[in-house]
Amino acid sequence: MTDPGYREGVDARQHLSVGKDWAGGLPAQYGVAPRVRLKTGKWFNLLWLLPIGLVLLVAGIAVAKGLRELPAVQGFVLDYPGTMDLPDGAPVGIPAWLGWQHFLNAFLMIFIIRSGITVLADHPRLYWSKHSTPGSEWFRMQKPVPDDPSYTAKADSITLPGGVGLPGRRHSIGLARWWHLGADTLWLLNGVVFYILLFTTGQWMRLVPLSWDVFPNAVSVAIQYLSLDWPVENGWNNYNSLQLMAYFITVFIAAPAALITGLGMSPALSTKFHRISSVLSIQLARSLHFLVLCWFLFFILIHVTLVFTTGALRNLNHMYAANDTASWAGFGIFAASMVAMIIAWVAATPVTYRHPRAVQRIGFALIGPFQQLFEHLDSKPGRYTEKDISPYFWGNGRVPDSDQYQALQADQFRDYRLSIYGLVENPVELSLHQLRDLPPHEQITQHFCIQGWSGVAKWGGVSMQTILDIVNPAPEAKWVIFYSFAEGSDGGTYYDAQEIGQMSYHLTMLALDMNDAPLNFTHGAPVRLRNESQLGFKMVKWVKGIEFVEDFHDIGSGHGGYNNDHEFFGYRQSI
Repeated sequence: MTDPGYREGVDARQHLSVGKDWAGGLPAQYGVAPRVRLKTGKWFNLLWLLPIGLVLLVAGIAVAKGLRELPAVQGFVLDYPGTMDLPDGAPVGIPAWLGWQHFLNAFLMIFIIRSGITVLADHPRLYWSKHSTPGSEWFRMQKPVPDDPSYTAKADSITLPGGVGLPGRRHSIGLARWWHLGADTLWLLNGVVFYILLFTTGQWMRLVPLSWDVFPNAVSVAIQYLSLDWPVENGWNNYNSLQLMAYFITVFIAAPAALITGLGMSPALSTKFHRISSVLSIQLARSLHFLVLCWFLFFILIHVTLVFTTGALRNLNHMYAANDTASWAGFGIFAASMVAMIIAWVAATPVTYRHPRAVQRIGFALIGPFQQLFEHLDSKPGRYTEKDISPYFWGNGRVPDSDQYQALQADQFRDYRLSIYGLVENPVELSLHQLRDLPPHEQITQHFCIQGWSGVAKWGGVSMQTILDIVNPAPEAKWVIFYSFAEGSDGGTYYDAQEIGQMSYHLTMLALDMNDAPLNFTHGAPVRLRNESQLGFKMVKWVKGIEFVEDFHDIGSGHGGYNNDHEFFGYRQSI
C-alpha cells in the first residue's frame, strides 16, 4: 500500500508562547464559589464559613474565659500546663539546617498549591466513588452540568486569576502539571533530607508525642489560647502539646498522605495494583488529596498567626537565625526570604506564558524518569466486572467534522479503511468488517482523564498484539503514531505517539465496541485506542491511521502528540 500522507495534515507550527489563541481561543469561564453537598442534597456555599467561623471564634473566647474562672478548670490547667518534659538526651534549640528546610518547604509549597488549584479547576468537581457521574459530586466550583449531550469535560473547566492559579488560564492543565509534579519532586527530595536529619540529630523527639498526656495538655493549651491568657511559649527548648500534635500531623501524616494520594491518581499504578486502587480509587484519592491541601492551608494560617502573635522576633530567630534572642537577625533573613518568595509568586505565571517550552522541558526532566518507570507496569485483564461499569462517561475532545468522516458515518463506516503502515513488513488496510473478524479482545478498565475525571467501561475489539503480529514491525520501529479523523483545538490532525513496547501490553487494544455496543460518535467511532497505562488524552479517538516510526521528532512540532505540541502536555503521562 502507498503512504496515505497523514503526516501532511498534522500542524507543524512551533508554539513557543501562550497567547490569546490558547487552546483554540478557549474563552475565559469563571466558576462559582466552592460548595459542598449536604446530606439533604442541598449545596452549602463555603464562603459562609468566614462569618460562621468569626461567630464561633467569639463564642469560643467567651466560653473559654468563663471556663478559666471555674476552680476545676484552673486545677486542670495547673496539672496539665501544656508542655511536657522531653526525654534525657533530647536536643536543645533549633539547628540552622532546619531553617533552610523551612524556607525550601515554604518556597516549593507556593508552586505546589497554586498549580494544584489550577489542576483542580480543569475538572472543578470532587467525588467519593470511582465514577464521575454529574450530580454525584460532593464538592464543586462550577455550576451543575447542563442536560446537553455535547457538553464535554473541557467545556466544564474554569479560569482562575493569574495571581491565584499557576498559570491559571482555562485548561492550562498541561503547564500546571509540570509545575505541580516538578515542584512535588523537589519537595519530596527536600522531605527525604528532612527525615534523615530529623532522625539522625534527635530532633524527632520534639515532633513525636511520647506520652498519652499530650491529649489533656493539648486541651489545656486550647483553652488557654481561646481565653486569650496564653501559655508561656518556649519553642526553642520544647513545643507545647497543641503545637506538637499539629507538627506531628503535618510531618508524619499529611505529608505522606499527599504522596500516597497523589500516586493513587496514576493510571499505571492504579491499573496494576488493583487491590489497592479498589479501596483507594482515583476519585477517593483526588478528594483526599484535596483535603490534605485544606489541612496544609489551615496549618499555614494558624502557624503564621501564632508566629507573629507570640513573640515575632524571638520566633523568627528560632526559625531563621538558629538562636534564642530577640535580635533583628531572624527578621532580616525572614524579610529576604519573603522578597524571594514574592518575586517567585509574581513572576511564575508570566514566565510560564512566555516560556512554556522551558517549563515543559524542566518539568519533564524532574518527573519524566518516574513516569517512564511506571510505564513498564503491564497489567492483566479481569480487574473489573460489569457491575463496576460507570453510569456516565464524560465526552471530550473536538469531534471530527470533515466531509470524509461524515460520509463514512452516514454509510455506517462500510467504506472505512484503517491504514497501518510505516516501518512494518506487511502494511495493510483493514475494513471495519476485517477488524471484527480478527481474534476478539475484551476488557473492563478504568479511564483516567488528565483533567481528573474517571470512568469504568467495557471495551471490545482487537488487541494491539494481534495488529503487531499481522504487520510485523521492523526492529528499528520504536514509536507508533495514531492519527485521528478529528482535528485538534488549533486545527490540524490530532495525533499521538505511543512507545512500541506498550503496544504488546495486555490492556492495549483498538476498541470497536463500548459497553457491548458499537462505539458511538462521542467516544470515538469507529475505532479508538485504549492503553490503560496512560492518561486519556493519549488514547486517540476516531482513528484513521497507524504509522510505525523510529522517532517522532519530525512529526508535527516534534513533541510526541498534538496536545504536547499545542498545550505543552508530555508524551509520557503515566501519573
